[in-house]
Amino acid sequence: MIDVVVVSRNTEALDICSYELASVDDSPLPAFSAGAHIDVHLPNGLIRQYSLCNHPQERHRYLIGVLKDAASRGGSASLHEQVHAGSRLQISEPRNLFPLVHEARRSLLFAGGIGITPILCMAERLAHSGADFELHYCARASERAAFVQRLNASAFADRVFLHFDEQPQTALDTARVLAAPEDNAHVYVCGPGGFMQHILDTARAQGWQENCLHREYFAAIPVDNSNDGRFSVKVASTGQIIEVPADKTVVQALESQGIEITLSCEQGICGTCLTRVLEGVPEHRDLFLTEEEQALNDQFTPCCSRSKTPLLVLDI
Repeated sequence: MIDVVVVSRNTEALDICSYELASVDDSPLPAFSAGAHIDVHLPNGLIRQYSLCNHPQERHRYLIGVLKDAASRGGSASLHEQVHAGSRLQISEPRNLFPLVHEARRSLLFAGGIGITPILCMAERLAHSGADFELHYCARASERAAFVQRLNASAFADRVFLHFDEQPQTALDTARVLAAPEDNAHVYVCGPGGFMQHILDTARAQGWQENCLHREYFAAIPVDNSNDGRFSVKVASTGQIIEVPADKTVVQALESQGIEITLSCEQGICGTCLTRVLEGVPEHRDLFLTEEEQALNDQFTPCCSRSKTPLLVLDI
């Protein structure tokens, strides 16, 4: 863990604040790459992931942007209501589950709302390396679009395209932008689930290959759990069998028996709780594993995923 202090807090857009973090002893922070995120331990005890949106060459600070979500489960609300300049926090070292393909001939970046945070860092990195790219930023209204001034003042402003619902003339023509996929070109998208699905579905319809499509989710897609049933998990190291009721997660069932799994997002997004499966077939409900990784059925996220078979044997 790294002890940091909030150097500054700024309002970037309606309900969006940025937080500049520095180590408490002014020592350099660990290096990171574009698309990386940190775990932030919040005053209310929760742990949440936030993308780094400053230039990846900077070591004296980290910058995160946080939307105060009306449907917050306590994370963004805690930051907005309890964390100010001078506050101290604990964070993890950066991790990158959304990396750039640096050898790409061309990169197309799509951001929806607060999804601009990792995308902005990517644009900074691509511009610094002289790479060919363009950035499309979509928001419901200009007042809800963060970091627009920074984008307009950047050296790559001519490659930034702003699309606001309140300005129909700026509407994103996704099919045109994604038409005729090129060899060694890559697409990156981050934002609300519906926005991301639109970008990805359009890309696939235009002939883009799956290995050229990259995404990062900020929230889980709602799942219908009305038909969830009970099943059991077996702890391979002890042989103990634990029943998982329909209204409990695997993590909750294990915790009731004193077995703790390290958690963070609790939505199957971050991969912190990823656990090996030795026997049985998981019912994957995460957004962390790729479809190919899910098809192997040798690991799953016990914070949200369940089981298709009566028993899962876990490597714990």
